Amino acid sequence: MNPALEDEIEAINSIYDEDTLVPNSDSSTSGACILRLPSLPSVALRFDFPADYPDAPPSILGTHSVGDDVPKGFGTRVVDVVRDVLAQVYRPGEPCVFDLLEEVGEVVQRERAADEAAGGAHEQTAGVNHDAPDDEDGPTSNTGSRAADIQVDQLGPEPPWVLSEPAVEKKSVFLARAARVTSPQEAKGFVQHLVATDKKAAKATHNITAWRIRGANDAVYQDCDDDGETAAGGRLLHLMQLMDIWDAMVVVTRWYGGIHLGPDRFRIINQTAREAFVLGGFVKEEKEKGNKKKGKK
Repeated sequence: MNPALEDEIEAINSIYDEDTLVPNSDSSTSGACILRLPSLPSVALRFDFPADYPDAPPSILGTHSVGDDVPKGFGTRVVDVVRDVLAQVYRPGEPCVFDLLEEVGEVVQRERAADEAAGGAHEQTAGVNHDAPDDEDGPTSNTGSRAADIQVDQLGPEPPWVLSEPAVEKKSVFLARAARVTSPQEAKGFVQHLVATDKKAAKATHNITAWRIRGANDAVYQDCDDDGETAAGGRLLHLMQLMDIWDAMVVVTRWYGGIHLGPDRFRIINQTAREAFVLGGFVKEEKEKGNKKKGKK
């Protein structure tokens, strides 16, 4: 199998469920895969990745399976949606599955909502994620609600945070904090310390978190938490994977300003996180320059 495809399968399955993108064992083609949509898990699609992927785009062959909760004919519409979105997000030389899933999720939600409004959908939608990525004014930070249960004197010293510059967009404020960590327990402890000792962070709308850690005996730990901002944690984790950052964590705090930002909020979240990583020396300058040169080709 194409090494780039193998890396993308590992990345996608670490962000979503472990069976989101898997090789199709029933096919004789080495690049044949089955993609299950996180926004509609009962629909799985057949993909074919060429040997020179990501220099060439994948092909969508059709549906692999469609659950009983999906209205008749809706699977075909999903295939059409995915093909349209793929044409928009694919860039030669760049992995595209993560961006494809994020964009498809939003469109599928709209299509499904339209079906339900027209009375064409089943009432049972148990497999569907109704927290659409544009739902920005949902529950406030879960980390903040847990702050009162934490004893400050049990938290240890202040984490070695490196802060980005605050980013302000339509009254929403974003601030990223990055730190070195050596275990998932330490990463969780740093988040607890933040919300227990920083009143502003504890009262924020979201504290979005991601970390990647290499442990003993080649163990790998990576995880994320949206904290109410649907799909934002997965995007942060994907950013860390693309930047090849290990033994580090990031917390992006957002104070919602009352005006919806749409997909722009994800750009700002990743932008502030990237700034914190660069300021903290988590990314070597030589690697950054090399990546820029590759991008120009």
